Amino acid sequence: MGKKVLVFGGSGFVGSHVADLLSLQGYEVCIFDLQPSPWVREDQSFISGDITDGDAVSSAIEGAHYVYNFAALADLNSALSNPIRTITVNILGNANILEACVLHKVKRLIYASTVYVNSRDGGFYRCSKQSAEHYIEEYHKSFGLNYTIVRYGSLYGPRSDKTNGLHRVIEHAIQSGEVAYHGNRESMREYIHVQDAARASLAMLSDEFANQAIVFTGQEPMLVKDVLEIISEILGLGPKSVKFIDEDYKGHYVKTSYAYQPRSGMNYIPHVHVDLGQGILDLIKDLSVK
Repeated sequence: MGKKVLVFGGSGFVGSHVADLLSLQGYEVCIFDLQPSPWVREDQSFISGDITDGDAVSSAIEGAHYVYNFAALADLNSALSNPIRTITVNILGNANILEACVLHKVKRLIYASTVYVNSRDGGFYRCSKQSAEHYIEEYHKSFGLNYTIVRYGSLYGPRSDKTNGLHRVIEHAIQSGEVAYHGNRESMREYIHVQDAARASLAMLSDEFANQAIVFTGQEPMLVKDVLEIISEILGLGPKSVKFIDEDYKGHYVKTSYAYQPRSGMNYIPHVHVDLGQGILDLIKDLSVK
């Protein structure tokens, strides 16, 4: 194909997987991130930069056909403690990308959002993502910039870090023999393997998803308790190893993220997906060798 695709946040959890698939599909991939990617391929280029630097963003985007933006202060708990930094990165940083996409006539921006935009929860992280979505829609109306917004649910899988919920649970279980969860014991989630999220992100380049908000969650809601029991069984720890540290986990929803919607989103359901048990087993193997 030879079309240039710029992946902001391409050194991170989801962005690195998306960059890999883009390269495998023949795109010319450039990663833009604060930190060099440990997974960068020989056929990918890398730019070290900050999305709050408008000039650096514009220079990187020049010549790109498509732009993905995964760059964000994405940890909900960190965002609660750093509202100004969250605004600077998640709103102003994304605005720099929007400006450069218009200037360089990018065919489409694919923006990584969250199901928390539908929620009363999510704190400053949710606020920043809602604002970014509104700006994207307004840039489309005012300047004709095409976009696709993808609202991801609860992701897990290889290359995650300690900000990821299942990563923390499994790493702690491997080290301590205790499968512990901080939060409400009635919590439910729809877990998505990062490889499924990456494949969905690539599918978003199809014209049918232009100027749409797409919701991408797991196949079905599951009690977190049931997921913890799966982890316990795979690790051979037994049911008594599952512990709930009951607390009001500030900013996190319990059973549903849906409270209101800034704009309705279509739900994307892939034809095939990574089985949750297999995905958890793979993540355990990944963390066990670190």
